[in-house]
Amino acid sequence: MPPPRLTVSGWADRERVLSGEHCPEPGKWRTDRAPYQRGIMDAVSDPAIQEVVFIKSAQVGATEIIGNVVGFFIDQDPAPILVIQPTLEMGQTWSKDRLAPMVRDTPALTGKIKDPRTRDSGNTQLHKSFPGGHLTIAGANSPAGLASRPIRILLCDEVDRFPASAGTEGDPVSLARKRTAAFWNRKIVLASTPTVKGRSRIEMAWEGSDQRRYFVPCPHCSKKQTLKWSQVRWEKDGKTHLPETAVYLCERCGKGISDADKPEMLAGGEWVKTRPGAKVAGFHINELYSPWVSFAEIVEAFIEAKRTPETLKTWVNTALGETWEEAGESVDEDPLYARREPYGPEVPAGACLLTCGVDVQDDRIECEVVAWGLGEESWGIAYDIFHGDPGKDELWQRLDAHLQKTWLHESGVTLRVSATGIDTGGHYTEQVYRFVKQRTGRGIFALKGRGGAGVPLVSGFSKNNKGKVKLFTIGVDGAKETLYFSRLHPDTV
Repeated sequence: MPPPRLTVSGWADRERVLSGEHCPEPGKWRTDRAPYQRGIMDAVSDPAIQEVVFIKSAQVGATEIIGNVVGFFIDQDPAPILVIQPTLEMGQTWSKDRLAPMVRDTPALTGKIKDPRTRDSGNTQLHKSFPGGHLTIAGANSPAGLASRPIRILLCDEVDRFPASAGTEGDPVSLARKRTAAFWNRKIVLASTPTVKGRSRIEMAWEGSDQRRYFVPCPHCSKKQTLKWSQVRWEKDGKTHLPETAVYLCERCGKGISDADKPEMLAGGEWVKTRPGAKVAGFHINELYSPWVSFAEIVEAFIEAKRTPETLKTWVNTALGETWEEAGESVDEDPLYARREPYGPEVPAGACLLTCGVDVQDDRIECEVVAWGLGEESWGIAYDIFHGDPGKDELWQRLDAHLQKTWLHESGVTLRVSATGIDTGGHYTEQVYRFVKQRTGRGIFALKGRGGAGVPLVSGFSKNNKGKVKLFTIGVDGAKETLYFSRLHPDTV
């Protein structure tokens, strides 16, 4: 008989057994213990969803969710699976401390993955074989584990702790994504507590998702709302904080909600898309929802953390599941908005040449044509997005045709793009090299960003790369300083 049709949460409730050495509540798994986990897990088994993004705090059961996804596919829908941890050492720890006990204590898995001590078991610490598929565990810092066999199920845990590049191969998430390209029914899961705003991988992935939030009903007035830190209150005795008095205030009726009310609230909750229409399913949850952490414990941790900016940053990331915004100067948008000038559709009279900047993503190529005049004055002329597979020549041919377009100048002459820079930073780097090399002499260059103080805005080219093309390094921090202090700052004329 074929196996029963189960979702990930249905499989976990039926088969999963939690192990005593790492779980405070060992025994039979119950999704009802933390009902918000159901929507996240079931999105992975939804045929209509290919990618799931989970931005989270600590103490919400994310590690067990990943374990359930792995167990579901081993038992119900065998496939090649890749689990990526930030480092190879962390991958080994996850295999030993999380995966091995789960396989040992969950009968549905014990029969699928043989004991590693058995001869020819196909079971090592970083590679497990089972009927119909295999599980590979890799570190984001190890390019060898990211670029071998094709995989259908990709699970990336704590992506904000991944290095910027796997060795010299580029962005580890992009490398891993390429391994799923052969499967029409692939599943990609990115999970992480966030880090710094603007530099957080999981934040960028979340912004491109349908941004689901868990709305729970107030036990007093039934108003459904998301749980926010701003609604937590506690008493003081003079200057002494009393975290044990912490309650959550309903945003509508203002009545206090205690930890005893939390199970009823969670059971009545639902995930709501706050950005419907996006193809990626995104989920955000914070520690206020956790059935394992009380409001008092969260307040106590906050009081301790706010003593220094560094500990407060960690608390914001791990308790609220939010990015930390570094303090610094910012540009007031109103004066900047007032500096707009009308021009077009022709290239302005003050412009004398055109350049193009190109960025390559997993499912598209984006490019902007800019006109330049005296004193580095510039005008944005066109911003185009070409959707498709950058691994195929057809998309690059469309870009090539775009770069050969002519643009009408106000004087009546026509201009072509004089120079083009294409970012090679991790997305289809080899295809960029090939495109550049085939068009030598046309002013098309390969670029790579490099952070750090003192890095020149543009460094001399190097040919020490796989494509043997001229690769120019761009000092991204220097570029940002130039833009802010010489272009956008309100004191700039």
